[in-house]
Amino acid sequence: MVSGNISRTRNVAATLLTLSGISHIAGLWFTDIDGTALGGALFGALYLIIGIGLYGQSRFALFLAIVIPAGGAWLILTQTPVAPYGELERSQLAVALIVIILCSRVLFAVRNNPST
Repeated sequence: MVSGNISRTRNVAATLLTLSGISHIAGLWFTDIDGTALGGALFGALYLIIGIGLYGQSRFALFLAIVIPAGGAWLILTQTPVAPYGELERSQLAVALIVIILCSRVLFAVRNNPST
């Protein structure tokens, strides 16, 4: 029972991170190409790779799914004020925080119950 819940949670986190990566890359079509846009696309590519890794069973992918989105959110929040963010940026930040919470929960469960 617990194993199925962990698997579903991990798949939800993988799907959210993959969709967020796609939205980061698709943001290139809606903004001017500059360093910020290319940095966002780089984070999108990382999110895609980590999202695909989350569909497997690696603990390292769980760790990366916590660290990389947290670093990206920290960079965004410390570089610019929140007021000028559009809906896309706010939703990407919200998805990053949800993925961090879900992957933290799964990593904690996997570390405490290694047979799942």
